[in-house]
Amino acid sequence: MAKMQRWRRGRSAGEDTTVLDSDLDGALDTDQVTDSPDAAAADDDVAELPPAPAPETDESDEPELDEPEGEPEDEPEDDLEDDLEVEPTHPPLPHVPEDTGLAGRLLGGRRPADVLAIQLLQAAHAKQAITTALAMGVVAAVTGRPAREAGVVVLTVLVGQTMLGWHNDIVDRQRDQAHGLTGKPVAMGRLAVGTVWYAIAVGFLLVLPLSWTTGIRAGCLYLASIAIGMLGNVVLRTGFFSWWSWAASFALLPAYLSYGGWGGQAQGHAPEPVIVALAALLGIGVHFMRAVWGLVADHEDGWTYLPLKLGLKLGATRLLALSTVFTVGVGIALVVVGTQVGLSR
Repeated sequence: MAKMQRWRRGRSAGEDTTVLDSDLDGALDTDQVTDSPDAAAADDDVAELPPAPAPETDESDEPELDEPEGEPEDEPEDDLEDDLEVEPTHPPLPHVPEDTGLAGRLLGGRRPADVLAIQLLQAAHAKQAITTALAMGVVAAVTGRPAREAGVVVLTVLVGQTMLGWHNDIVDRQRDQAHGLTGKPVAMGRLAVGTVWYAIAVGFLLVLPLSWTTGIRAGCLYLASIAIGMLGNVVLRTGFFSWWSWAASFALLPAYLSYGGWGGQAQGHAPEPVIVALAALLGIGVHFMRAVWGLVADHEDGWTYLPLKLGLKLGATRLLALSTVFTVGVGIALVVVGTQVGLSR
């Protein structure tokens, strides 16, 4: 019905006529609605009014969206993608320039610090490993072992000593970092600890068959030497008995050679006791020579081992000289006694 309309448009006055909701609610009250002829006529007049013509629109009068000044209408997708770049979750790595020197050309433009093999070699205490392996190979050859056996001895000892070097760097990584030692890849963060442990596991899988190639008993003795060396990296190394692991591990090396042969069932003989004793003294001498270079850092950490006590009394230079003379003298004694009594009984 026309009575229920809330909005009526009139053209006589050119204005809109609004019916308030309160008036409309009153008009819809059933108690007040009457069917008077005047009301019906008024409704008919309103219904017969022609619809208001739609206002003419001029296309030129239509509002236009403001274009940002200085920006083209069609922005290329590439520019839009550049504006919507997602910020990376991790900070960008610093740019590392390629090494253009001789080492860089040999390594394909990479620095030595970025090559895993070089970092593993640096953490392996390569000088000590190579020296010990070559010395053992020479002793094996001098005692009459064939070249193939001497070669296996060199390779076996090299792998074992490399494992000991890696383990030592893992144990000392916090101390090395605190003292700012730059030659320690693990302490400097260039070599992950997990990577070094993986390398030790691979070395163990290699040293097992290598050591047993010259006999089961000989192989077990060399594996025991490695185990004692690793135990010495964490036990009693800071006190007076720091030398025990060096003496025990070196004392097992003559037994590894004397019991060795070719093939897993090879059976040799026990080593001469004097050779075993001299080998133990040689290990102590090597321990003193290596300890001299870390006396300052060890003293700062409160260590009380024997090389440090002697170094405080004699001085580092004198201690190094005496340790070198002692070690060389023991080595000469090994050669002399070995030529007289032999390696084994």
